[in-house]
Amino acid sequence: MFIKAIITMITIFLCALLAMAFFTLLERKILGYIQLRKGPNKVIIMGIPQPMADALKLFTKELNMPSSANILPFLAAPMLALFLALTMWILYPFLSSPFLLKWGIMLFLSLSSINVYTTLFSGWASNSKYALLGALRSIAQTISYEVSMALVILTPMVMISSLSMNVFASSNSIMFLFMMWPLFITWIITSLAETNRTPFDLAEGESELVSGFNTEYSSGTFALIFMAEYMNIIAMGMISCVLFAMVSPMNFLSDFVLIINTSAISILFIWARGAYPRMRYDKLMSLTWKQFLNMTLVIIMIATAFTL
Repeated sequence: MFIKAIITMITIFLCALLAMAFFTLLERKILGYIQLRKGPNKVIIMGIPQPMADALKLFTKELNMPSSANILPFLAAPMLALFLALTMWILYPFLSSPFLLKWGIMLFLSLSSINVYTTLFSGWASNSKYALLGALRSIAQTISYEVSMALVILTPMVMISSLSMNVFASSNSIMFLFMMWPLFITWIITSLAETNRTPFDLAEGESELVSGFNTEYSSGTFALIFMAEYMNIIAMGMISCVLFAMVSPMNFLSDFVLIINTSAISILFIWARGAYPRMRYDKLMSLTWKQFLNMTLVIIMIATAFTL
């Protein structure tokens, strides 16, 4: 049983890494056509091996580190970010899972909370004012939107009365999604902010912070941060499908439907990047504290009243 679980997890991690690699290519292609230009198309056949070429370039470049940086946390932060992004895939709802996570929602909230520390360590360990300011701004954003994220999750959790992702995946219906669509829109916007994606990518302010918390990172360490961000996008797409009734009942079609819907939500992240400009920081914080917080609290009270 233990060996089966290990083999399953290694397979999941390899598939997640492969999906992340080609998702970067898909984003560059879609953004290219949105901006009336071609995306990557020079590497062999239509630019398809471009992610491999990028990985080879980044991991073979010389690693430059600031002389005043705190070396251990500076190197450990990108590795921890990628590890947490990979760990998120434990939550994938299996038909015949060797390990049924009864507390999947709690694990998800814990992982998303710990992810804040990778940003903090990256900015602080760089010993750069630009990186530290970028890290503090990103941490404030992430913590603020985690409140909205937790409150959004509470509503379907109250209605289904479970913390298991497998139970969520097996008890969905179209009517459930119809009832939850305001929360679903809130969840997507919150996910964009949690993953530092446009129009909420204030963690990476080129105009005022040079780059943000990753200013001093280059070559392999920058690649790890980059990989963690894109893996989190796909993982959030998968979790969105499970939470909001976008998976068929647990049968042989469930994996296929989940993959299609996860891809659709991930493409929505790219579409938002091509369509919207970066939001002003005060409006970003106002959105979650003055609008999302009030709305989600009201919906939770209504859902609780109907459930009792």
